Amino acid sequence: MTARRRTRLAALLAACALASGCGLESSFALPFEVEPGSIRPVPGLAGVGIAVGSKDFTENQVLGYIAEVALDAAGAEVRDMTNIHGSNSARQALISGDVDLSWDYTGTGWISYLGNTDPIPEEKAQYEAVRDADLARNGLRWLDYSAVNNTYAFAVTESYARTHDLRTTSDMVELIRRDPAQGVFCLETEFASRNDGFPGVAATYGFDPAATQVKTFGTGTIYTATSNGLCNFGEVFTTDGRITALDLVVLEDDKKFFPQYNAAVVLRQRFHEAHPEVAEVLAPVVAALDNDTIRALNAEVDVDGRDPAAVARDWMAREGFVTLPAG
Repeated sequence: MTARRRTRLAALLAACALASGCGLESSFALPFEVEPGSIRPVPGLAGVGIAVGSKDFTENQVLGYIAEVALDAAGAEVRDMTNIHGSNSARQALISGDVDLSWDYTGTGWISYLGNTDPIPEEKAQYEAVRDADLARNGLRWLDYSAVNNTYAFAVTESYARTHDLRTTSDMVELIRRDPAQGVFCLETEFASRNDGFPGVAATYGFDPAATQVKTFGTGTIYTATSNGLCNFGEVFTTDGRITALDLVVLEDDKKFFPQYNAAVVLRQRFHEAHPEVAEVLAPVVAALDNDTIRALNAEVDVDGRDPAAVARDWMAREGFVTLPAG
């Protein structure tokens, strides 16, 4: 880490402390060692200092550690800057150069960072719009997006899906048209009333929300409420580990109502130009990730209580990207 970066980081950490903590926390070292697997040492990255950041929720921490493990195996000198509290703080750390790369989400970039109000339904088009705009305005490079799409959806129990042959949101709507008594929903209070929430879903898919029964819950309790039969359809985030743990089935948003939130690695363009090998190392790792994979990894942390760094390391080893030291 350069003296300039250390000075800037120290100042930012001090400011965060005065403001009750914006979330930049770091051990400045990986908590374990890995050895090369299919990721081989890259001469151009040997000894290059790379600070990897993440936001402070499980999935983003796991993704951050996945990037750290990959770059460590490639020979970089990785600095662990995961667990930055809040999207804005994580974004600012990247822009300022205190972090060299982190993972973010296309919908977050388009709506929260770039200030757009209308999402783009098709995920490739959404990615390309964010990629081009963020590069032009902020000098940030979005690498190719992954198949991880952490957006909204409705979920049902496996038995309910089998009984009613449900695969898509259109299937759900057809069922509640035939049998209105089936239209029992567990929703967050805000989602139940927002135009980009339940009323918007109803308008897009063509059903009357007033003809359904809505039960409101906090985000964390919707999953168990749906699993326990307090409702037939629960509002969920598509990559939440509790979906796997509770044997829920996510219904496809076949009319593409909800914004696309595909995960991608973001880094400053100047850093990308100086170290193009980073994108090459991470490309096969990004390609190996999808919703089922990240959902299972999230469950290892949130349900099984494992450390996100260990979860990331073990997945990278299972996939053959790295190997673990003997003994």
